[in-house]
Amino acid sequence: MSTVATNQQSGFIGKASNYLDERTSISGAVKEFGRKIFPDHWSFLLGEVALYSFVIILLSGSFLTFFFQASMSPVEYAGSYVPLKGVEMSAAMSSTLDISFDLRGGLLMRQIHHWAALLFVAAIGLHMLRVFFTGAFRKPRELNWSIGFVLFVLAMAEGFTGYSLPDDLLSGNGLRIIDGMVNAVPVVGTWITFLLFGGEFPGNDIVGRLYTLHILLLPAIVLIFIVMHLMFVIIHKHTQYPGPGKTEDNVVGFPILPVYAAKAGGFFFIVFGIVALMASLVTINPIWAYGPYDPSPVSAGTQPDWYIGFADGALRLIPPHLETVWLGYVWSWNILIPMIILVVFLLVVFIYPFVEAWVTGDKREHHLLDRPRNAPTRTAIGAAGVTFYAVLWAAASSDIIATHFKVTMEGVINTLQILLILGPIIAFSIAKRTCLALQKKDRTMALHGFETGRIVRMPGGEYIEVHQQLDVYDRWKLVSFNDNAPLMLRPNTKGKITGGMRLRVRMSHWFFEERIAPVSSVEHQLELENTHH
Repeated sequence: MSTVATNQQSGFIGKASNYLDERTSISGAVKEFGRKIFPDHWSFLLGEVALYSFVIILLSGSFLTFFFQASMSPVEYAGSYVPLKGVEMSAAMSSTLDISFDLRGGLLMRQIHHWAALLFVAAIGLHMLRVFFTGAFRKPRELNWSIGFVLFVLAMAEGFTGYSLPDDLLSGNGLRIIDGMVNAVPVVGTWITFLLFGGEFPGNDIVGRLYTLHILLLPAIVLIFIVMHLMFVIIHKHTQYPGPGKTEDNVVGFPILPVYAAKAGGFFFIVFGIVALMASLVTINPIWAYGPYDPSPVSAGTQPDWYIGFADGALRLIPPHLETVWLGYVWSWNILIPMIILVVFLLVVFIYPFVEAWVTGDKREHHLLDRPRNAPTRTAIGAAGVTFYAVLWAAASSDIIATHFKVTMEGVINTLQILLILGPIIAFSIAKRTCLALQKKDRTMALHGFETGRIVRMPGGEYIEVHQQLDVYDRWKLVSFNDNAPLMLRPNTKGKITGGMRLRVRMSHWFFEERIAPVSSVEHQLELENTHH
């Protein structure tokens, strides 16, 4: 009987599969998808960590939506947390406390949700740094870089809206800062804040509006961009690090089905387990310690979530008293200038792949990654950008730095203001010098091999150190990069040289003016002959 039942079940599954395949041609798509090769390198897991963190956010967030009340209606707290009993607060704050103390597993789920959100933003940021420093954004992946950057901004927006929902003291202060920044925009700022908050701050239903953004609009947009990002990864093939058998046209790795899919499934549970472990052992966002939002008891040391820190730091570093009255409006430059700087900074990151392609004139497709040392100017630009971001990030904790190290607040601010200007310049110079020095070392090793520590006396009495030549793969790894020369200034088809052409050539010379040419096969052969003699 069991054999007959099994055969009937197999026949049913086969018929159902044929039915679907005849109407959707899904088998062809599955075969094509399953044959895609993905390289196996630990740095590629950063993107997977971001994806799995988003899945954890969706799962834990779905649980929380059943119990959270997105309302600012005043209620008197009557839950089990004794220090706040009888305190008037919003229904949003009260329901968050109920989730934390009166719902079985509620606090664990809240903290899983929050930790996963932080990991989501961090993983995207680290993934973008890996893509930048290895040149994975080059043709044909410029658009995918832009999609990934939009995902990073959306993740920050998603995190901020979720951080603001409990209506506690910290989230209220964060919303107050946003209200001030929006109001500083001349002409339209007041109207925007009334539209956003539903009236004058704190508005009548700001939590409800943020809740709609947080659980509906932003996740849908994030999901769309994730799908687009993964589609482009499959369409363009995955990038890979140089190695044996790896070329621009040949990807070495594992097929998605079944090897890579099995590994990815196991890695998802590892990420989930680590997030759950952090949530169970490390408290995050203890809103019961802060209490409900009240503008009067703003406490020192209040910090936003780390990914918003750079915006808060920019506001702290700008000098005060930069207001002017023009056209009947007050222009608060101490708020407008940081906003303009941040928008320009984000815009430069967004368009960088297109700028580099224009400057270098490189129109080839790239599927092999660069070693950061072999693109010294790009690596230096990345180091300067990270330093700029880090100084703004540190400025968000200027009061914490002052109190912990027992120094003056003015001294901390002035030091960070200087570092904001000089820090990126110093980082650029050090990073570029380091890359060029490493290239020189690689060139020397490719020609002469590595030092063995053996000292030999020659027949003429001379002492020399014996060098051992590298094997074929190690030497190939040191010399297999392109020697990109600066562009030459030539007239266009009309025989003219425009200002844009001059600018492009100047930037190309700046990008490639200092470079170390890789060892050619002729040089290596001559060195081998000299060593033999």
